[in-house]
Amino acid sequence: MKIQVLFLTARSCVLEIPDGGLYETLIPWEIWLNGKYYMTTRKVITNLFGLKPDTDYRVEVSAGAGGDDPAVTAAGRPKTQAASLNIEGCEFTTLMESVTLNVRDFGAKGDASTDDTLAIQTAIAACPPDGRVLIPKGIYRFHCLQLKSNLNLCMEKGAVLSAFTDEEALPMLPGVIQTWDEKGEYNLSTWEGNPLPGRAGLISGFYADQVVLYGEGVIDGCAGFENWWRRDRIKRLPARPRLFFLNHCSNVTVQGLTFTNSPSWTIHPYFSDHLAFYGTCVKNPADSHNTDGLDPESCEDVKIIGMYFSVGDDCIAIKSGKIYMARKYGVPSQKLLVRQCLLQDGHGAVTIGSEMAGGVLDLKVEDCVFRRTDRGLRIKTRRGRGERAVVDRILFKNIRMEEVLTPIVVNSFYFCDPDGHTSYVQSREAFPVDERTPRIGSLRFEGLTCENTHVQAAYVEGLPEQKIEEVSLKDVAIRFAGEPKAGISAMTEGVTEGSRQGFFAANIKTLRMESVCIEGQSGEKLICKGVEHLL
Repeated sequence: MKIQVLFLTARSCVLEIPDGGLYETLIPWEIWLNGKYYMTTRKVITNLFGLKPDTDYRVEVSAGAGGDDPAVTAAGRPKTQAASLNIEGCEFTTLMESVTLNVRDFGAKGDASTDDTLAIQTAIAACPPDGRVLIPKGIYRFHCLQLKSNLNLCMEKGAVLSAFTDEEALPMLPGVIQTWDEKGEYNLSTWEGNPLPGRAGLISGFYADQVVLYGEGVIDGCAGFENWWRRDRIKRLPARPRLFFLNHCSNVTVQGLTFTNSPSWTIHPYFSDHLAFYGTCVKNPADSHNTDGLDPESCEDVKIIGMYFSVGDDCIAIKSGKIYMARKYGVPSQKLLVRQCLLQDGHGAVTIGSEMAGGVLDLKVEDCVFRRTDRGLRIKTRRGRGERAVVDRILFKNIRMEEVLTPIVVNSFYFCDPDGHTSYVQSREAFPVDERTPRIGSLRFEGLTCENTHVQAAYVEGLPEQKIEEVSLKDVAIRFAGEPKAGISAMTEGVTEGSRQGFFAANIKTLRMESVCIEGQSGEKLICKGVEHLL
């Protein structure tokens, strides 16, 4: 095994230490740069900051607890104990950088009271493509910031972007603007899958390309129940802002930053592609409303690697709009990778939907830990999402779940939207397949270990008129807690509160189960209804 370099800037690097751990390494590792102790890490995905531009580095690792370990050679290089795990070092060269624009030189105070919006925005506007905007230590109050193409923005450790919460001070984003010939439209804002007006994101990018945001700083939306979260169930327009919103952006990378206290969805890429998030944290209170962690909507090629989530809603929610957006644009979310992440305290660890009328394809989630979420995988769909609402080629591999209420939930009768409780959405009778009917293709689960499960092992229900094509489980172990909590596994009519329930499978063409172990359930391990082939 060899240390891998996943991403580089002029001042930072993302390393992967492949010792077999999930999110956390099996042991502490000392990192040595060019023969000098740099840090000790317990993260498989580790960020290095404070590097110099256009500089060669040699990385080595040594098993140990800190830089004062006497086990060093006379030359100052580590006595590598990594050999037993075959962890080899690596080399890299940081990128070039022409100039650093310090926002304090543009008038920013960072004193926790001055409005620094204009100073920071001016530094962003003035930065050349190979330069860097630097936000040093301090608390910088701001209303909203706009990104641009060819931007490198770095936040030092101790730097905080602290948002004002005056709603009326935020610009408006129209949902739809009609083109001059009245044949097209320009969509700027969205709310839960429809093009609706909203407040501008606190940090936004529109049609920006080649953007890097990195560092050890914090972006704080300062939301609370006294401001943005007090109207959680009132769909009042304009909609609450996102903390970080990308609209039709490309080649955007975020490394190391912490996002917290978002007014609504925290990170929301929208019709964007070639995105990467490395070693980034999203933290919102467990009782905060609609504070999803990261919601790619109609996006392609998204990498979510080494991230930490603890939020008040779904940790990751993959979306592609409601029926209007699917018929107008038909852009699915596809080619998504979630790897070496810790997702905890949310409603769902990784969720698809419910606004997924454009489809979700080719999602791979591997080498992750889900902890204390209501559900592990959560698919939310329903009649009326439309024929483009295809969920297919979904793979969950090598996942450890701890204290997850229900590890797998696939719900084709999700009772969202004003008509969610109508007979059309909720009836278990077969309806004609038409342009309103969604479809679920292949779902694969391999190497899942679920300890201290509470409510149900799995709830998987397709539509009777459009059955799930294939569900495959291999090497899956689900064990219930000794004193389980009661709860509801799926938000659909007919599902009541319970605990220690087995695997409910309904309306599936092929259900494959190989080396599947369910322990501690109170009733039947497997209940099948409308499963054509059980293998």
